[in-house]
Amino acid sequence: MINLTLKQLRYFEAVARHGHFGQAAADCAISQPALSMQIKELEESLGTGLFERGGRHVRLTSFGEELALRVRDILRAVDELEDLARASHERLVGRLRIGVIPTVAPYLLPAIIGNLTRLHAGLDIHVRETLTSKLIEELAEGRIDTAIVALPVSEASLAEVALFEEEFVLVRPEGDADKPVPDRDALRGMRLLLLEEGHCFRDQALSFCDFHTARPRELLDGSSLSTLVQMVGAGIGVTLIPEMAVAVETRSAAVSITRFEDPRPSRTIGMVWRKASPLAAQLQQIAEVVRESAEDLREQQSATAAPG
Repeated sequence: MINLTLKQLRYFEAVARHGHFGQAAADCAISQPALSMQIKELEESLGTGLFERGGRHVRLTSFGEELALRVRDILRAVDELEDLARASHERLVGRLRIGVIPTVAPYLLPAIIGNLTRLHAGLDIHVRETLTSKLIEELAEGRIDTAIVALPVSEASLAEVALFEEEFVLVRPEGDADKPVPDRDALRGMRLLLLEEGHCFRDQALSFCDFHTARPRELLDGSSLSTLVQMVGAGIGVTLIPEMAVAVETRSAAVSITRFEDPRPSRTIGMVWRKASPLAAQLQQIAEVVRESAEDLREQQSATAAPG
């Protein structure tokens, strides 16, 4: 009888996913030698190699590719058993794996974690910050429980709960503060700074500028909202940022903030999770905490911005 352990299967799945022993070890929070030993024992138990080793990355053997598909199903089933146990509690306890997109995480996460810790003392919160496409993939694979993203995501397997609406504001150099508010046509004639490809906020900003009918004169990409705002402060161009980011990103930049005339650009932020998740009822509770956290943040920012 082949003697396999869940620990070995989790380590194998991590190496298969990353294609790198070091990255997999970091993901599993163990040393690389310890992970390598577990993989070696797994290969010995199965009587065949699982990876082609060579260079900086490793590749699955043909048997390893077949095993990886089955192991992901096994681990997903095990995680669902854990979810069933957690769902038996009225309140969510134990591990909560929550994903957040980068244009929300730095601004809303502190409030969310603070409120969750206060209201759900039994939670062990794990946060994953990455792009929407990656979060949807990880939800489908059962590697996170829920994600805070811009809606809609339009995935048939996922439940969507809208939480709040948020406007975009225009960030211009400080010297442009008294200039008229540009409309979409005017924006297309400016040097527009946007996030790199893959960020949903980039697509939303381009949609507001009516990108599909006429390209902006110049587009420059940045890796983060912070980079974009600092570039604006240096006089390189203009950008759009979500309202929740204003207080953090503009405090050390020589920029002005301008609200658009109607119709104002905005986005809907919400939570998504697998429709089949046993934790659906508990995740509804978490969604309410996220909604309240966003309201708290908005009130704090309004109070700070109000004249003394």
